[in-house]
Amino acid sequence: MSRDERALEAGLSDPAVPRTLATGELEVLGLLPNASNHTFLVRARGDGDPMLAVYKPRRGETPLWDFPEGTLCAREVATYVVARTLGWPNVPATLLRDGPYGVGSVQRYVPFEPEEHYFTLDERFPAEFRRVAAFDLAINNADRKAGHCLLGEDGRIYVVDHGVCFSQEPKLRTVIWEFVGEPIEHGIREDLDRLADDVERGPVREELANLLSEQELASLAARARTVSALDRFPEPGPDRRSFPWPAI
Repeated sequence: MSRDERALEAGLSDPAVPRTLATGELEVLGLLPNASNHTFLVRARGDGDPMLAVYKPRRGETPLWDFPEGTLCAREVATYVVARTLGWPNVPATLLRDGPYGVGSVQRYVPFEPEEHYFTLDERFPAEFRRVAAFDLAINNADRKAGHCLLGEDGRIYVVDHGVCFSQEPKLRTVIWEFVGEPIEHGIREDLDRLADDVERGPVREELANLLSEQELASLAARARTVSALDRFPEPGPDRRSFPWPAI
């Protein structure tokens, strides 16, 4: 069984992934604008009610010099698995599966308020964004734009677009630097320490091994352990660009 097949099997066994999302036929509704990679809005049809999803096929990924080719869709899924393991933040259910343009990530579409983003939401949801900031430190998110933070129609904060995470080299680029110097709450640190244990020797390790390299898994565990030991949110690194472009 290939890594892709094992990843799909893991998605099928995840109770948080709707069956229609995992096995339904994907009907392409259109190409989403302003995306650097081919990103499609699709409708999944199965035994249950049809549902919308975001489909990012591997073959539509733009090659990057600093990430292995053809791995961005797997990183999207790995981010969901890490968030599910932690219990935060809200990353919509995501799995790796075949689709109209081949294997790619398929993520449940979350209806959201289009005029809202991090810069309009940060003062209203500080606790949620503290968790997002800690999460991005652990997954080494190289592209946390303000527009990747959504206010769902259900009133909850969701975070999306995680194709450039989990590099072994420091690459954190984010718009969320408001918490520098502020304490990292004890519960966040405990959860990250538990995540490190899970990645090193827990059942989630096997699931992530279908999506990331052994070296990336080791780096993830090390970063989670490092952040769990911090008293306060760190400052941006002085020797590299710490903000994404564009910011939104």
